[in-house]
Amino acid sequence: MIQRRTALHLLGLSALSPLLAAPARAQDSYPNRPVSMLVPFPPGGVADTVGRPVADAMGRALGQSVVVENKGGAGGGIGMAQVAKAKPDGYSLLMALSSIVVLPEADKVLQRAPLFTLDQLRPVARFSADPTVLVVRGDSPWKTYADFIAHARAKPGSVTFGSSGNYGTMHVPMEQLKAATHTFMLHVPYTGAGPAVLALLSGQVDALSTGPSSVMQHIRAGKLRALAHWGEGRLPMLPEVPSLKELGVPVTYSQWAGLFAPAGTPEPVMAKLRQAARAAVDDPRARQNLATAGSSFQFQDAPEFERFVQAEALAMAALVKRIGRVD
Repeated sequence: MIQRRTALHLLGLSALSPLLAAPARAQDSYPNRPVSMLVPFPPGGVADTVGRPVADAMGRALGQSVVVENKGGAGGGIGMAQVAKAKPDGYSLLMALSSIVVLPEADKVLQRAPLFTLDQLRPVARFSADPTVLVVRGDSPWKTYADFIAHARAKPGSVTFGSSGNYGTMHVPMEQLKAATHTFMLHVPYTGAGPAVLALLSGQVDALSTGPSSVMQHIRAGKLRALAHWGEGRLPMLPEVPSLKELGVPVTYSQWAGLFAPAGTPEPVMAKLRQAARAAVDDPRARQNLATAGSSFQFQDAPEFERFVQAEALAMAALVKRIGRVD
């Protein structure tokens, strides 16, 4: 009887062994089909500008296509939530901007259920971190930052600025500027940086703050004019444009883009994604595409990027509380 039970037990283990080995084989063979990289904004913004060359290069490194999918809404929150709740198998990735650390805190301020929480996502790599740039139309009467801010002070509420959505990476720096200069400017949120830039070009709004890669082609063409930026010193791509700190306004803001996977993604899959991310940064074609757009790689691997994200989350939580409720 004991021998029979032992035999049945061994047969049971034998039958289960292919099932137990299946996840390990799946991780070893990853990826064996195309990978989705969700950009939670419409085309034309920083996440899209960084995401497409990165996806192309990562696809070559992984041996499978990495397909960019744009899905805007709620300042990026809808797309971020989709990946946060996706199956953690490495086939659903997120190219997010720095608003990813702001939106959960904004949900608290607005007293609503969060679309996602940071612990639902796992940092893979940071690719860029560019200071945002204050831009107006090329035919604007404001030739300098001094002209712009003098008008905003003299006529409160007469200046409108566009953004990618409430508490997004184009909204937060303008709220910093308003607070630091004691000015009132009207906020007009759009569904992403691309639509906000088009709104500025068409005269629907007067100004905006965005990453250089969203507007460099229009600055070069003379359609837009950069007045100042939220970084330190001078930017290589805009050496004639002063920083706000240089102009006596003590604010800084960086619009960074980084790759995330759902929490729980297996370590072997994470290792392959990290390797592919590093390969993308070293890829000549990706580097050239990003440089043409007016940006450059500022890479952080997963451990360093995770520490960076946590520090950013703390800093942005305090900032969102200062901004307060924005409906």
